[in-house]
Amino acid sequence: MMDVQKAKQRFGIIGSSPSLNRAIETAMQVAPTDLSVLITGESGTGKEAMPQIIHQFSVRKHGPYIAVNCGAIPDGTIDSELFGHEKGSFTGASGERKGYFEVANEGTIFLDEVAELPMQTQVRLLRVLETGEFMKVGSSKVQKTDVRIVAATNVNVTQAISKNKFREDLFYRLNTVPIQIPALRERKADIYLLFRKFASDFAEKYRMPSIRLDEAAQHVLSSHRWPGNIRQLKNITEQISIIEQDRNVSSDILIKYLPTYNENKLPVLFSENNEESNVTDRELLYKVLFDMKKDMTELKKLVAEVIKNGGEIDLGGDNARIVQKLYDDESLSVSHDTTLHIPTSPSTDGETVVMPSSYGKTDYHQPSEIIEESLSLEDQEIELIKKALEKYRGKRKYAAKELGISERTLYRKIKEYNLS
Repeated sequence: MMDVQKAKQRFGIIGSSPSLNRAIETAMQVAPTDLSVLITGESGTGKEAMPQIIHQFSVRKHGPYIAVNCGAIPDGTIDSELFGHEKGSFTGASGERKGYFEVANEGTIFLDEVAELPMQTQVRLLRVLETGEFMKVGSSKVQKTDVRIVAATNVNVTQAISKNKFREDLFYRLNTVPIQIPALRERKADIYLLFRKFASDFAEKYRMPSIRLDEAAQHVLSSHRWPGNIRQLKNITEQISIIEQDRNVSSDILIKYLPTYNENKLPVLFSENNEESNVTDRELLYKVLFDMKKDMTELKKLVAEVIKNGGEIDLGGDNARIVQKLYDDESLSVSHDTTLHIPTSPSTDGETVVMPSSYGKTDYHQPSEIIEESLSLEDQEIELIKKALEKYRGKRKYAAKELGISERTLYRKIKEYNLS
């Protein structure tokens, strides 16, 4: 256990949960060997610390260590980045280039987001794992490399295999030793420790007193699900450190920084059965807005039914309260017998319904069909991505910044939606 504590101090790992300690122990035990390791866990859990532990406690510690984010490299250049290329092998290849596997010879290469690799690159990687051989792009010469491979992913690899997005034989070669990094919600005792460390760091960075949480705020902090894990906790700690003038933070203040806070879970959007757990905060916000729009449409249909029935309808207590809140206007009232009353005013051709001014200019003289707007999260995402790419003339780096997502996530979305 002392070695584990030393590793935590050396690599800045905070926490004492058994599952975290087990992951570190496994990394240290496998380090002296040359076995390939597959690290799994949700986005933001700190998977990048494990390959550094493996490298530093191995006989290769004096050799190169290269970390590669496979999801951030376009399909067209990933083979060149990993294996190198010959001069003239493709447009723009003005000279010979060494790939990461050649540069990392006698060292360790960390392939982060390995499940994002295209299938043809997976075949090349499998060959390196099996024989240590590779060929540069545009070359027929076989080269050898002596590299320790550590890979990581936040994707459910078993599901990716079933969908023919990941090779099963490659999975077994990479997964010689599996290491699972626990989600932050599974390390409740560590959440406040991490918060205090981040608060102290930001206090030093911005030269201000450190923020502190009262007892109720600590309970809110530990009971939140943290879908973004450590990365999200660090981000929110920095926001509070900069924005809040009062350094003593109450639960009411903290909740303002936690989207859709609930003591048990993040209920509106988060699903335990969700195939992909790496949902971004922006995607969560989109879905909240679309669900709200759907509710609004349902309420409008309800009001149309009220009008159709001559100005009143039995709603039931909860529905009456919701409608009253939606059309918060003196001309619309909900009586204690849960009947919704909408006032009418005489006109030359009979009774004309007068709606509250906040409702809008829709004409209710003739019965009309309420058509529910169909809002697709996918369509909205596509439209937003297109606009961002057009704004920055196809430059993904700036488009991703505009959208509030990583460049890797943007590239994955571009591939997923087949956008040019």
